[in-house]
Amino acid sequence: MIQFKNEHITVFQSALYQTTCTVVETMEFVLVVDPNWLPHEIEEIQKHVARIQGEKELYLLFTHGDFDHVIGYRAFRGAKVIGSKGLQEHPNKERKVEMIHQFYNDYYIYQPYPIAFPEVDIVIDEDGQQLVLGDTTFTFYLAPGHSHDGLFTVIEPLGAWIAGDYLSDFELPFIYHSAKAYEETLQKAEQILVHHEVSVLVPGHGQTTTSQEEVKRRIQLSQDYLARLIAAVTKEDTEVLAGMEKEMPFPSNFTKQCHTDNISIIRKEYLPTS
Repeated sequence: MIQFKNEHITVFQSALYQTTCTVVETMEFVLVVDPNWLPHEIEEIQKHVARIQGEKELYLLFTHGDFDHVIGYRAFRGAKVIGSKGLQEHPNKERKVEMIHQFYNDYYIYQPYPIAFPEVDIVIDEDGQQLVLGDTTFTFYLAPGHSHDGLFTVIEPLGAWIAGDYLSDFELPFIYHSAKAYEETLQKAEQILVHHEVSVLVPGHGQTTTSQEEVKRRIQLSQDYLARLIAAVTKEDTEVLAGMEKEMPFPSNFTKQCHTDNISIIRKEYLPTS
């Protein structure tokens, strides 16, 4: 399903977890970001790319290595892959591939193409690293916290910011890697707004926005949530922690586990060891 479209950017949204896939088209290239989820959804993306690619170079960008974001990797054979150093050296590649296989098996879905973890051609290993393709400049920022291998990408002059699993309009922070790194990444997000003219923000899950005020609201929402959660964990305030679990939208066993994992990581990072 197409969620957002302008002259250069088309954002597809899966029925699962409101996961997005962004396709960027210019005179020089076509870029596909995190193609996902279901076979018919990826097929829609493939058909769109086939209509617009022509002789243009095809690139795949992965915002991080979670299995739902890399599931469509082999649907775009021959593309040059962009990813972080953390993605290139991901320690659990086999586990991510197993999770994709398990997803298909759980729902009796025939695998539409071979399954593999992305092999990175263009490696991003520092903040501010740039890639210039014709008249388009990509500026990358490492974005650990949700995962260790997260990546922010700003595409100029299109004014597009591909945020990965940050800055959703509804999803509160899920911390799989580090709460401290997540806080630093949100500070980095504030600086991106200072140094770049952002006109389109695409989160990994949820709605695209063209409002800078909305982007600022989302940053503040995540910062406020983390500050309150860290305070509750360090004070061992079980009542507040229980209440914060109820703030998770779409309450489920999944969000319950994410809340538990958030607390566990914060305890490891912020509470003194005996």
